[in-house]
Amino acid sequence: MLLWNYLMLKALLLDLDETLCDTEGANFQAKLAMANDLEKKHGQDFNGLAFADAYVTGIYRDWTDVQRARYMPIIEQQSEEAFRLQLISDLLAERGINNVSHETAQAFQNKFDSDRLKAFDFYPGIVAFLAEARKLFSLVVITNGPEFSQVPKVERVKLAKHVDHIIIGGQEPEQKPATSIFNKALKLANCQAHEAVHIGDSLATDIAGALNSGITSVWIQHQQPLDAELGINPHHTVLHPSEIPALIYQLHQQ
Repeated sequence: MLLWNYLMLKALLLDLDETLCDTEGANFQAKLAMANDLEKKHGQDFNGLAFADAYVTGIYRDWTDVQRARYMPIIEQQSEEAFRLQLISDLLAERGINNVSHETAQAFQNKFDSDRLKAFDFYPGIVAFLAEARKLFSLVVITNGPEFSQVPKVERVKLAKHVDHIIIGGQEPEQKPATSIFNKALKLANCQAHEAVHIGDSLATDIAGALNSGITSVWIQHQQPLDAELGINPHHTVLHPSEIPALIYQLHQQ
């Protein structure tokens, strides 16, 4: 157990995916299950893992310009779920499987979500860290992503039991890196920018947003390279979420 001294830091602003929770691990388990289901249905010659990889790439909106033009109107005019069902149909069509029924696409999408949620959990040690940190600081989670996917994740790990406030980007006018969402977090924490630290794994959203808001930033690098061309330089870097408690302790001794 860490014994922190009281210092000027009043709030920890925290990303959810790949910061508090092992989303990549949950995605991997769900992809394996999806691949297995597809190969059972369409035969061993069907590359289920390639399909599952393409599906996850799609739901994270890592799109080509053509895909963006196709899918954004569906999201804006219909729903996130409608987009994901269309994505499944499109990916199957690319592999020669046409005229996929709505029910079939829905079954694959539901199964993926269910498998991912079953595997979704905090990184080891994070729950204990949050319990200790909450004794001293206001804890605010800021997570990007649509309500469709983020609310079930939040509920799966009972996040509200472990932090003081939760902000879901898909429920806000703007998501990270917009300063508005960071300003909302500061207001909820009742503190100024210099009294907070934001911790996250994305240079483009977490770190850029914190820097633009005047908030000390901690980047969880995982296996990502530091892209100098982005011009985004975090104040502090850790390799894995397990290193967060020690860094916060260190910052509090300065």
